[in-house]
Amino acid sequence: MSVPDYMQCAEDHQTLLVVVQPVGVVSEENFFSIYRRICAVSQLSMRDSQRALFIRYRHHYPPENNEWGDFQTHRKVVGLITITDCFSAKDWPQTFEKFHVQKEIYGSTLYDSRLFVFGLQGDVAEQQRPDVAFYPSYEDCSSVEKRIEDFIESLFIVLESKRLDRATDKSGDKIPLLCVPFEKKDFVGLDTDSRHYKKRCQGRMRKHVGDLCLQAGMLQDALVHYHMSVELLRSVNDFLWLGAALEGLCSASVIYHYPGGTGGKAGARRLQGSSLPEAANRHRPGAQEVLIDPGALTTNGINPDTSAEIGRAKNCLSPEDIIDKYKEAISYYSKYKNAGVIELEACVKAVRVLAIQKRSMEASEFLQNAVYINLRQLSEEEKIQRYSILSELYELIGFHRKSAFFKRVAAMQCVAPSIAEPGWRACYKLLLETLPGYSLSLDPKDFSKGTHRGWAAVQMRLLHELVYASRRMGNPALSVRHLSFLLQTMLDFLSDQEKKDVTQSLESYTSKCPGTMEPITLPDGLMLPPVPFTKLPIVRRVKLLSLPASLRPQKMKSLLGQSVSTKSPFIYSPIIAHNRGEERSKKIDFQWVQGDVCEVQLMVYNPMPFELRVENMGLLTSGVEFESLPAALSLPAESGLYPVTLVGVPQTTGTITVNGYRTTVFGVFSDCLLDNLPGIKTSGSTVEVIPALPRLQISTSLPRSAHSLQPSSGDEVSTNVSVQLYNGETQQLVITLENIGMEPLEKLEVTSKILTTKEKLYGDFLSWKLEETLAQFPLQPGKVATFTISIKAKLDFSCQENLLQDLSDDGSSVSGFPLSSPFRQVVRPRMENRPSNAPEGSKAGDPSHLKTLEAVLNFKYSGGPGHAEGYYRSLSLGLHVEVEPSVFFTRVSTLPATRNQDAV
Repeated sequence: MSVPDYMQCAEDHQTLLVVVQPVGVVSEENFFSIYRRICAVSQLSMRDSQRALFIRYRHHYPPENNEWGDFQTHRKVVGLITITDCFSAKDWPQTFEKFHVQKEIYGSTLYDSRLFVFGLQGDVAEQQRPDVAFYPSYEDCSSVEKRIEDFIESLFIVLESKRLDRATDKSGDKIPLLCVPFEKKDFVGLDTDSRHYKKRCQGRMRKHVGDLCLQAGMLQDALVHYHMSVELLRSVNDFLWLGAALEGLCSASVIYHYPGGTGGKAGARRLQGSSLPEAANRHRPGAQEVLIDPGALTTNGINPDTSAEIGRAKNCLSPEDIIDKYKEAISYYSKYKNAGVIELEACVKAVRVLAIQKRSMEASEFLQNAVYINLRQLSEEEKIQRYSILSELYELIGFHRKSAFFKRVAAMQCVAPSIAEPGWRACYKLLLETLPGYSLSLDPKDFSKGTHRGWAAVQMRLLHELVYASRRMGNPALSVRHLSFLLQTMLDFLSDQEKKDVTQSLESYTSKCPGTMEPITLPDGLMLPPVPFTKLPIVRRVKLLSLPASLRPQKMKSLLGQSVSTKSPFIYSPIIAHNRGEERSKKIDFQWVQGDVCEVQLMVYNPMPFELRVENMGLLTSGVEFESLPAALSLPAESGLYPVTLVGVPQTTGTITVNGYRTTVFGVFSDCLLDNLPGIKTSGSTVEVIPALPRLQISTSLPRSAHSLQPSSGDEVSTNVSVQLYNGETQQLVITLENIGMEPLEKLEVTSKILTTKEKLYGDFLSWKLEETLAQFPLQPGKVATFTISIKAKLDFSCQENLLQDLSDDGSSVSGFPLSSPFRQVVRPRMENRPSNAPEGSKAGDPSHLKTLEAVLNFKYSGGPGHAEGYYRSLSLGLHVEVEPSVFFTRVSTLPATRNQDAV
C-alpha cells in the first residue's frame, strides 16, 4: 500500500467502504450533485436489529490499497456505485459493459454494486433490474436516497453472513492464513501443521472477525475478539498483525469513549443497539483488560451473559491505555518497511484522539514520528497533501507556529523546480493561510495598537514570498499591496540597505501599477485593506493655523450702529463635563473664512537613510466642501522635526474637521487619518468656517516707515508710514482702498487712536470726511476708492530753552517768532535736507529737538454673506510723525549801523 489516507480517524474502523465513480463521460457538476446526495446517507439503522451501519464514501480509491482488506477490513471496497449518462437504447449495451469492467477492478472484495443511469427512457428503462436504476434527468431523481438505503441493507446482509461464517469456524487446521501482500512469499515452504503456525492463523482470524464485528455494530464482540487476538499473536511474535489487533482494540475503545467522533465530522455517531454505559461511567481510571473465554460467544455473536454492559466496560481500554496501545502498535509497524502507510495513518489517528483529550505535547510526539516515516518516492502532489495534513493536525493540537511552518513548506512544494507548471495560485493561497501562525495580519491597524508580536525576520521572509508569488501570478496590484505592507509594518526592523532595496522594488512595481487606497478582494473572498504610509514621513504634530491678523474675522459689537449679542444660559452638569472637555480640546477658538486660503502646519520626520520625496501632499477634511492645494516636499535623510504647511480653501460654510492628510510616496497613494497615528500631538482638529467676507488692501501717499508700532491693545499693524512736519504744519494723507476679494465691500468704519500720551497736543491731530468715500460703496471686487486724512501737528515747544542756547553758541542773537511772522528771515533746514557740508559742530538738525507723534488708524469693514452673520475684518495703519519746532533767526552786526542800513 503506497497511498496513505490522511483523513483517517479511529471511528473509520467501523465503516464500510463504498466507492462512487462515473462511467463514461459525465460532467463534474452532475457527478458531484449526485455524489453529495449519496454521501448524505452515511448511517443507517437496520430494520430487523438494533444495530447501525456506517458507510464511508470515496470517489477515488487506489486498487492496491484494496489488497490490504484482510489486514484491516475498513480498507476493503465492499460497495461500488457508478453514475453514467445514456441517452439512446443503442448505447445501453456498451454502457452496461463498462459497468462490468469497473466492477472487475474491485471484484474480489465487492459485496454488492449499483449503476445509476441518467437520460435513458423507453423500454430499456422500464425493465426492472436489481443493480440498475434509471432516471430521466439529474433533476428528476428523487428516489436516489431510497435506492442507497436499499443498497446499504444488502451490504449488511452480506457482512453479517461473512461475520457468522468466520466466527463459527473454530477448527485450527482449517483456518486459512490471512496475509498482507508483501508476506505471501515469506510463508512459502512453512510447516502448516506446527502449533506456531496454527496460533498465527487463529490470531489473525480472531483479529479479522473483530473487524467484522466492529463493522456490523457489535462493539462488545469486537472487543472480545481483539483481546483474544492480541494474546494469540503476542505468543507467536506476529508483530505486524499484533499491531493491527492493538489498533483495532484502540479504535473500538475510542468509539466507546467518544461517540461524537475524533475526525471533527458534523453530527455525532450513535451506536444504536450497542450503546455502552453512560458517559459518567466511561472514563473510569484503571480499567483493565479482562479476557473473555471464546466459548462465551454464541454463533450469532451475542453474549448470553446478562451482565453484558459490565463485560463491555472491562474489555474497553481507558483513555490513558488507548494512547499506550497506539504507541505499542506503531512500534510494531515500524519494524516493517512496507507498513509505512499503516504506521503513518496510525499516528494520525492517535493525534486526533489526543487532540480530544487535550494532550498536545504527546500529540506532537506522534506527529514528529509521522514526519520521519519514510514512504516510497512521493509525487509532488502527494508531498503537498502530506504537508498540508500535518499543518492541519498541528493546528488541531494548538501548535500554530508549527502548523504555519508545514503549510509554508506545502506552499513551496507547489512551485518546486520539478513541477512543469508551478501552481503559483495554490502557493499564494497556502502562504496566506500561514499568516495567523506567525502572528501576522494583513490589516495595518493591528500593528499600530501596541508592541510588535511574532518574529519579525520570519514575517518579513513570508511577506517577501507573498510579493514574489503574487508577481508570478500576474497580479502587480497584489505585489504593490504586500510590499507596501512590508515597508509600513516592518520599517523598524529593516536595515538601511533593506530599506533601499524594498523602496527600489516598490518604485519598480508602482511604475506599472500605482498603489491605491482601494481594498483588494481575492477570489476566495478575502479582502486586503489599504496600507497608508503613516511612517513615510512620520507626523508628530498637527496644528491648525489662524488667518493673518488683517484677514482674521471678528464678531461685530458696535459697528455702524449695529449691536450683535449672543447670550445663552449656563447649565452645569458634572456628568457630561468630561465629554464637553474633550469637545473643547478638539474645537478651536478661531474661525476660517469661506473662500480664503487656510493653513495647517505639520511637524514631520523622515526615518529613511536617504532623501524622501513626498508628492501631492494635501489635507483630508470633512464637514464642508474643501479644495485642498497639494504640495511637494523633499525631506533630508533621517531629518529632525521639519515643519510643513498644507493649505486649502473651504468652499462652503459650516464646521470643518481635519481628519488627516494624503500623500504619494514611492508611487503609492496614501490617506493617513489622524486617529490612526500613534503618539501624535494636536491642539484640535475642528474649526468653524464662516461666510465669505471682502478683502481690503490699503496703499498710501506716504513712504513706508522702518519703525513698527506696537499698540498696547495687542492689535497687529499691517502697514506703517512716516512723515516729518513743522510744528503747526498740515499735510494731506491720501489712502487708496482696493477690494481684492470676491465679495463687495459694503460697510467701512475708520477710527484713530493716538499712542503718544506725554505731549500736549493742540487741535485735531487727524481729521477726515468719510462721506465722499462711502458714496462709492458698495465697492465691487477689483474696484478702488480714495480716502483723504488731514494730519496737523501742533505741540508745545515753549519749555525747550536749550534750543535757543544752542543756537547762540556762535555769538548770534536769536529771537523766536511764529512761523507765520513776516519777520521770519532764515528757516532751519529739515533733517533730511541738511547739507552734507554742514559743520559738525552745528546743532541745527539735532534729533533731540524733535518730538514724535504715533497713531493707529483702524479700518473696520464688512460685506457679502459674512456681514449678514455679524462678522467684519479689521485693518490697521500705523502713522509715525516727527514734529520740528518752527523758528526764524536775526543776526545783529557789531558794527555801528548807519541810518539807512538795517541788519537783517
